[in-house]
Amino acid sequence: MSIQAWTYLIVGLTFAVYLGIAAWSRAKTTSAFYVAGRGVPPLANGMATGADWMSAASFISMAGLISFMGYTGTIYLLGWTGGYVLLALLLAPYLRKYGRFTIPEFVGDRYYSQTARVVAVFCAVFVSFTYVAGQMRGVGVVFSRFLEIPVEAGVIVGVLIVFFYAVAGGMRGITYTQVAQYCVLIVAYIVPAAAISWKMTGNPVPQFGFGGTLVDGGAAAGGQSAGIALLEALDGIHRDLGLPEYTGAFVPGKKSMIDVLAITAALMVGTAGLPHVLIRFYTVPNARAARWSAFWALLFIGILYTTAPAVAAFARVNMIQTLHEQPYESAPEWFSNWEQTGLIEFQDKNGDGIIQYSGDAETNELRVDRDIMVLANPEIAELPAWVVALVAAGGLAAALSTAAGLLLVISSSVSHDLLKSVFWKDMSPRAELFAARAAAGVAVVIAGYLGIDPPGFVAQVVAFAFGLAAASFFPILLLGIFDTRTTKEGAIGGMLAGIGFTAAYIIWFRFVIPEAGADQWLFGISPEGIGIIGMFVNFAVTMVVSRMTPEPPAEVRQLVEEIRLPGGSRDD
Repeated sequence: MSIQAWTYLIVGLTFAVYLGIAAWSRAKTTSAFYVAGRGVPPLANGMATGADWMSAASFISMAGLISFMGYTGTIYLLGWTGGYVLLALLLAPYLRKYGRFTIPEFVGDRYYSQTARVVAVFCAVFVSFTYVAGQMRGVGVVFSRFLEIPVEAGVIVGVLIVFFYAVAGGMRGITYTQVAQYCVLIVAYIVPAAAISWKMTGNPVPQFGFGGTLVDGGAAAGGQSAGIALLEALDGIHRDLGLPEYTGAFVPGKKSMIDVLAITAALMVGTAGLPHVLIRFYTVPNARAARWSAFWALLFIGILYTTAPAVAAFARVNMIQTLHEQPYESAPEWFSNWEQTGLIEFQDKNGDGIIQYSGDAETNELRVDRDIMVLANPEIAELPAWVVALVAAGGLAAALSTAAGLLLVISSSVSHDLLKSVFWKDMSPRAELFAARAAAGVAVVIAGYLGIDPPGFVAQVVAFAFGLAAASFFPILLLGIFDTRTTKEGAIGGMLAGIGFTAAYIIWFRFVIPEAGADQWLFGISPEGIGIIGMFVNFAVTMVVSRMTPEPPAEVRQLVEEIRLPGGSRDD
């Protein structure tokens, strides 16, 4: 069968499973819709968290970024995995012990203020919509290539699928759907990685193949580079093309040390402040189960994250060896397939009909969207059509699982934290459930629009979301758990200052003057890393204002002390 036929078959089967699970686990109560009835086992929650966490940025875009950035691309590996450790140690168990439905609800109670709750709702919705734009873009990229439809149409198809199981199933449906999606995405990532590793290095374990030597296997195995270490071959290829060495750090043409540090730190603290990840720990029975969920999630996430650098290196070698100095008329079939999507493009600047790829913008004739590297990798390596289709299904699973989690955050923030808690306090459970589903439906439509016209490539958009989460939620949650002196005035001022500064910086340098370089950035920090400065702004404003205002009521201070003590959850 053709790649397209296999894609229809495998994607169709996985979608049928997702929709079947959503129908089986349809939420009938507000508790089931918001927190899956708090009955999800730690192992299942760990898998669901892994799927929720490993978005289109992790599956589709991260290896693509590393493939082009080389050593400095490890900011995404270090930031996202390190941040999950922070989340597991500093926040997850305490928030679960607190025993509420949403992060804004915790903020409102801890800071004894409806205004603080509303500000938290604004931050959660803003961060989630920024994040979900990247997910829907990933869905569009996958559908565009493998179903041969426009990116815009692919986004619409994804919107319809997410609408069904997010709106109908709520957190209960999303959780068990994400368990299935994790299984799909991890198999889809590991199978081609192992096959390519075996083909290029003779070792079926990608993590070992990454540090191995290339074997003789024609262009797909590096050709003339046989017998040389993979990374050494890549460095040589980059030097020949006038590009910075792949393993080079802080060299001309790559990110500076301060920017790498800032982005890594922003991704770490942003991870610990993401509302769609934090809410997952409300679905387990108690705080002990929350800790075990974090353990399983980190293990499941690590399987993909330790494979990504190998996938990036394999894709980089294969792409250059199969395209550079090749006649355009005899370009491989995979190139023609992806060229139709507009995500890879050849511009014959010298008119010789030969594809030239180099680090010189004046002579480079090949434009490659970083988001295609993982998806195109099996085709470049000439793997069977069913493997190519499996990768497409994995990319969709990654994007849709995270999109569903984000949409639930938006839905619960609007229905539970605004309507139920602020504007309509005597709302019945049935009316609240209807409002939650309606909010999710509206959010899906907005997410679809953002996916059609995103503000950047997938991982870049996601990095913006992490920066916004770092600047808004992390300081408030951390101080809310460990500092009894933090006041509502401090929290409100800190959240607004942090997210306001970060959003303004991103908008200014990405949309107002996108041509600006590092010499114009604050301290040389790019918009992807500015969230760490926003976090410090938040901390500074929160702590200064808190010391200038009356201390919290005694019952709030007592609450802060209690949630750090061993024992059951408040809802037990």
